[in-house]
Amino acid sequence: MNTREEAEDILRRIAQEDDAAIDLAEGALALAALDRPRVGLGRYRDHLAALVSDVRTVVHDVRERTLESCAAAVNTVLFNRHGYAGDSLTYDDMQNANLIRVIDRKKGLPVALGILFLHIARAQGWQAHGVNFPGHFLVSLEVAGERAILDPFAGGTVRQTDELRALLKSATGREAELEPHHYAPMANRDVLLRLENNIKLRQLRAGSEGAALATLNAMLLFAPRKAELWQEAGTINARLGNLKAAIDALEHALALGTGHAERYQVAALLQSLRTRMN
Repeated sequence: MNTREEAEDILRRIAQEDDAAIDLAEGALALAALDRPRVGLGRYRDHLAALVSDVRTVVHDVRERTLESCAAAVNTVLFNRHGYAGDSLTYDDMQNANLIRVIDRKKGLPVALGILFLHIARAQGWQAHGVNFPGHFLVSLEVAGERAILDPFAGGTVRQTDELRALLKSATGREAELEPHHYAPMANRDVLLRLENNIKLRQLRAGSEGAALATLNAMLLFAPRKAELWQEAGTINARLGNLKAAIDALEHALALGTGHAERYQVAALLQSLRTRMN
């Protein structure tokens, strides 16, 4: 089995798993491998294991395991010892959302670094999840009944309420205010979708609709019940002239269920495509 086949198998398996069972790092490596099919995953898995082991060693030497000491252990290993950092200079480089290249280059987007942070923390048995925060991926870490929101793009810095408010206003406008849903945990599948969405949006901005469609198809491997993905795949296929693929994708979207406005748009596009096919 080559790396691409292995990656596709991993993603199809994720599609069948309960969300809590999804291994974020393994899923992100599989997605990265679709873009780099000649690169074996073994040494990247070994690196992830080394990160986990290094943090376990640091924590073992800590007298008292508190939220602060545990967060510091991850930050020391990930950002200091191994040199990971947020890529603020070439933020829009698509390599920043490919976990293979993130590991190679030791820099990436907030969500890619967040996946590494979550992988390490969860391997220690700590409660950690992605935070559904607009515009900037954050992680929540809970240890010994204490919880904090950390910013993996900023070296794992704890973000206080005033900083979160400033981040929110920067992302969505000056009138925005923090609400409970801004702290809501993200499903693991949605974390992987957010990772790939970064790539897809950059491809669309560059006018590379074929590449964006390939990214959507990868997303559908592990999230085949997301109607909005099928709708977008159908729309792009239609623009590219892939009429049969567009019709199939849009029929999937309708079967899964869409909002009223979206359903009308999908049905209208389907009718137009079927007319063209005839």
